[in-house]
Amino acid sequence: MNASFWKGRRVFVTGHTGFKGGWLCLWLKQLGADVTGYALEPASTPSLFAVANVADGINSIIGDIRDREKLTQVMLEARPEVVIHMAAQALVRYSYQHPVETYEVNVMGTVNLLEAVRSCDSVKSVLVITSDKCYENRERDTGYREDEAMGGYDPYSNSKGCAELVVSAYRQSYFDHGKHVAIATARAGNVIGGGDWSADRLIPDMVRAFNADDDVVVRNPSAVRPWQHVLEALHGYLLLLEKMAESPATFSQGWNFGPEEKDARDVAWIVERFVSVWGDANWRIEADAGNLHEAHLLKLDCSKARRELAWQPVLGLEKAMEWIAEWYRRHRGGEDMAEFSNRQLQVYQSEVAR
Repeated sequence: MNASFWKGRRVFVTGHTGFKGGWLCLWLKQLGADVTGYALEPASTPSLFAVANVADGINSIIGDIRDREKLTQVMLEARPEVVIHMAAQALVRYSYQHPVETYEVNVMGTVNLLEAVRSCDSVKSVLVITSDKCYENRERDTGYREDEAMGGYDPYSNSKGCAELVVSAYRQSYFDHGKHVAIATARAGNVIGGGDWSADRLIPDMVRAFNADDDVVVRNPSAVRPWQHVLEALHGYLLLLEKMAESPATFSQGWNFGPEEKDARDVAWIVERFVSVWGDANWRIEADAGNLHEAHLLKLDCSKARRELAWQPVLGLEKAMEWIAEWYRRHRGGEDMAEFSNRQLQVYQSEVAR
């Protein structure tokens, strides 16, 4: 990474109060960027945004991505050079219960973001974060490549496929195929890390059970996902944005960021490994009472990012699990989590450099 690229650069981040957005803003602050965040209040208590003091040192605006007028006004005032769109309804099971909200946020929210960009002549690069679930999942054993069909069975996954199509249409219709304003999408695997308290996510559910001295309840132990530490994906996003500034049209594409093949693991492996690094806990399998469809097998082919961005995972899943358990233990012990989170970021950057 080129730290000088980010120093003083104006960056607009939607979804900065969320798990991934919070870590991204901590990193951008370390790099010296001038950050404006736009998002709803944190969706959980506690939240990474609160416990790691993410708002400290950035321009934090509370607003709804569905409010196009406010979003556009805030962007015009911030005059960013780089826009990173992370605001989303990010939960599969929630999307079954709230499909209209899911499409409003994930599809029309993306439209609103791109309309704001069209009004703001300072913007040079836009990165829209979607999901590994945007692909038409055929439950195959090989990873999906960036040029494969969009799809999605459930409202969440489908809304992310729709968002990809929205970005493609805007890129071609209004931004001259990325020649003047670079516009790319990033599709990351299942990101995990300290500070996630979302409902119906495996690691946060486990931490809540551990802290309450309850059994961990697992719905789909054989489901395979491309797990990776959140910093691995964020590293890919930042590298991509640097490349987009160098050659806008060349890098205005979709990009996969996922783990090594060996780290596409089933849920049971994640549970057993996390239990082992945490110390001691019990878990049991419990059938999904709602019988909601969730993909059984999902992998990404990330060879393009390795080849063209020189990006690759540096932690690996074993080390990631240790880092995550340590983060939650420190939080439970009352440690300064802004300081500890920034320390993890610094160690990660040292690993990248090494």
